[in-house]
Amino acid sequence: MSDSPVLSLLKNLVKRRSITPEDAGCQQLLISLLEKLGFICEVMIFEDTTNLWARRGTEKPLFCFAGHTDVVPTGAEDKWTSPPFEAAVIDGFLYGRGAADMKSGIAAFIIAVEQFVTKHQDHKGSIALLITSDEEGPFINGTTRVIDILEARNEKIDYCIVGEPSSTNQVGDTIKNGRRGSLTADLTVKGIQGHVAYPHLVENPIHSCVHPLAELASTQWDKGNQYFPPTSFQITNFNSGTGASNVVPSDAFIQFNFRYSTELDAHQIIARTASILQKYELEYDIHWTYNGSPFITQPGSLTDAVSEAILQVNGLVAELSTSGGTSDARFIAPTGAQVVELGPCNATIHKIDECVKIEDLDALVIIYQTSLEKLLLC
Repeated sequence: MSDSPVLSLLKNLVKRRSITPEDAGCQQLLISLLEKLGFICEVMIFEDTTNLWARRGTEKPLFCFAGHTDVVPTGAEDKWTSPPFEAAVIDGFLYGRGAADMKSGIAAFIIAVEQFVTKHQDHKGSIALLITSDEEGPFINGTTRVIDILEARNEKIDYCIVGEPSSTNQVGDTIKNGRRGSLTADLTVKGIQGHVAYPHLVENPIHSCVHPLAELASTQWDKGNQYFPPTSFQITNFNSGTGASNVVPSDAFIQFNFRYSTELDAHQIIARTASILQKYELEYDIHWTYNGSPFITQPGSLTDAVSEAILQVNGLVAELSTSGGTSDARFIAPTGAQVVELGPCNATIHKIDECVKIEDLDALVIIYQTSLEKLLLC
């Protein structure tokens, strides 16, 4: 039996070794398909990142599918059941790096668009695709740069589905209609190095940071709200010491991250953190990395259309959720677009033997196509 169109395209994408920020020809493959459907394809290359903005039509509303062709490194390839870029089919699953995160989403929405355009040549509005090779990397030269260009020319997205793997147990059981903000701190606490036998001559930076870190960890930053859990603080790295058991180190490095709700902004977190650190009279340096603001797409026309499509196709009542990490949706939402994330199950993403259930691919195609119909045919 021959492969379905979506499985055939997914295999072709997975076989391309597009470890971030490499695209490995994935976007050129998509361009070859989209141009046949009447899309105007615009390639935007910034530094080491390849981006694609493809649009069919000029009218409003503008419905966009967004995603990324880059994947995370494979880890030890000899631990995989099959080579990670072979795209092997085993027991009803397609195995490969990027199979779930998120080349299956891309393959599904390409086929959905193809079927929709073929069936509805005169649909209202426009359809676009925003694809980057920089989502799994530093996210500097990808979606955020494309959005800057679109904003400068007042090209506004109305509805956007990001094909990230949002589902938990079944395709469509979860729709991400928002994400928490992310803010990372690199803190260096300074001390005075010396011999452990002469404590009056040293200042131990590990001892100095224990109490302020404990206070940061125990602080209730907010109570969350109906869409978000309370803001969380987590220490992710702690390094200090010279390697010797009789030397007090000169400094301690601590990295910590906040995942925060819409009850706070980055400036408030930074100010409250500084207040706590200063209370303990530490000598320190701190560098903040802003990874993205929290956003929420309120229930409305997009969430309704996608939820109804899932109910029609899979018989599921989808849960609206803001859980999980960040995605490129955080760059699209501030433009005023309604944005959701909907894709395959996420249980194997970034793992050895990442895979996607083949029967889920066709369901995802129909959900995407039905969502288009609900928003561009009414």
